[in-house]
Amino acid sequence: MIKKIAEIMLYVDNQEESKNFWTEKLGFIVVSDEDNGEGLRWIELVPAVGSETSLILHNKKIIAKMQPELNLATPSLMFCTEDIDHLHKDYQDKQVKVGELVTMPFGKVFNFADNEDHYFAVKQIRT
Repeated sequence: MIKKIAEIMLYVDNQEESKNFWTEKLGFIVVSDEDNGEGLRWIELVPAVGSETSLILHNKKIIAKMQPELNLATPSLMFCTEDIDHLHKDYQDKQVKVGELVTMPFGKVFNFADNEDHYFAVKQIRT
């Protein structure tokens, strides 16, 4: 039985630029930045200390060569925050491409794009 999601793989064109986006613009923390010495590098990021799920940034071209059958599409991810109004403004101030703040039946939500125009969403956590 699966108990939790440990890691989410993001296949990106430029790992360094993506790492900078997630850390400098969104405040994620680098847990590890590893290279096997043969061109395979993986960067593990978490949104906060103690997070159970991390993002792993992989080089899309290298992974495609290693496993051509692998689906390298960007997953549809929903992140959570306690203060969505503040986060939305913070992302705007940091020049992150953000969508309109929308009220849904489950609460407020907005989307944002990373440095490679992959879109993700954020929703308000009910406290």
